[in-house]
Amino acid sequence: MYSKIKEGLKKRIEITTAAKDSARSYGSGLVDVFASPAMIALMENTALQAVSTALEEGYNTVGTAVNVKHIKATPIGMKVYCVAELIKVEGPKLRFQVEAFDEEGKIGFGTHDRYIINVASFLQNLQKT
Repeated sequence: MYSKIKEGLKKRIEITTAAKDSARSYGSGLVDVFASPAMIALMENTALQAVSTALEEGYNTVGTAVNVKHIKATPIGMKVYCVAELIKVEGPKLRFQVEAFDEEGKIGFGTHDRYIINVASFLQNLQKT
């Protein structure tokens, strides 16, 4: 089921920050800079995309842990990109190294864990609770 999921899978996604990505918009601060939650969402999406084409039909991944540092503020309107690399595979458990950069350098880094799920079973289990 996980035969195509190998350490070293990598993805890069770039965005241009917008007002919707600001700390003020997220409610995580009162300054109009790229929000930590927006950076984390970009990191999660980049990790998701790194493995999505290697998953069998009917399978996907869900985020289970995020351990990152946001080390530099980025003004709204600036380009930001994230690189996610799969660094550990333990059956359905996946660990990614994630790094985010703006036009001036690194803005965040850390790890992100995801878990491979069978979508139908996952949704069925949600209905039981």
